[in-house]
Amino acid sequence: MRISKYITTSDGVKLHYLEQGSGQPLVMLPGWTQSAEQFKYQIEGLKENYRCLALDWRGHGESQKVTFGYKIQRLCQDLREWIEVLHLKDVVLMGHSMGASVIWCYWDLLKDSRLSKLILIDEPSVLIKDPIWSQKEVQNYGASFDFETLLKTCHQLKSPQGDVFTSQLIQSMVTREMSVSMKDWIIKCNLKFSREQAAILLFNNCVQDWRDVIPRIKIPTLIVGGRSSVTPWQSQVWIHQQIEGSQLSIFEEEEGGQHFLFIERASKFNE
Repeated sequence: MRISKYITTSDGVKLHYLEQGSGQPLVMLPGWTQSAEQFKYQIEGLKENYRCLALDWRGHGESQKVTFGYKIQRLCQDLREWIEVLHLKDVVLMGHSMGASVIWCYWDLLKDSRLSKLILIDEPSVLIKDPIWSQKEVQNYGASFDFETLLKTCHQLKSPQGDVFTSQLIQSMVTREMSVSMKDWIIKCNLKFSREQAAILLFNNCVQDWRDVIPRIKIPTLIVGGRSSVTPWQSQVWIHQQIEGSQLSIFEEEEGGQHFLFIERASKFNE
């Protein structure tokens, strides 16, 4: 049975997480504005072989709603404290989208402390384009924003139409085959996080640059991307090429190869 649990961080924030199963810890980190609940197919499918744990970032999902700490570095500290409070070791650490950015921050600060393997799902190494980059460099790094577009996106999130704008964003991140009910569920999970704070966190995530960190990863790593994802699939190939001995899996469009591939094709992803 999937159980909801909580810890309190060093700065007094109550974090929610889900747990089920036993064995080696499989720690699952959701993306920007998403929730632990979205890993329900992984928890159900992998609980016989792993101690499955999925975290709600501060302000997200069922975690405490606060007005501070929406920076990748603070989320990394929250992750560190959670792992330490639970005395986890030999962790398989899996991050979707922004969750992978938190993993890169963790590696930069702590290296392989308590970790054994990494799974990185559909996150580029840097999100802001440098105007002097070639088109190939833009694809390789996965950069999808210039500053003007980023600021406009943040303003739209904070506007009275922020919920509608979020719905439109989600629509662009799924395949045409996804059911309306599943899209509505993903949107509902996202809207548990304040749009005001979502804009703050988006900006902070987008101005990070992990290109110097990624090549220093030295533990077994799986990179997963989608051929038709909003994250250019070439950026996932580039990450694979930087991490010695890593494995790469690109889901084709007919395999649910968009940003939420772990939901759209959960059984294939779990394999």
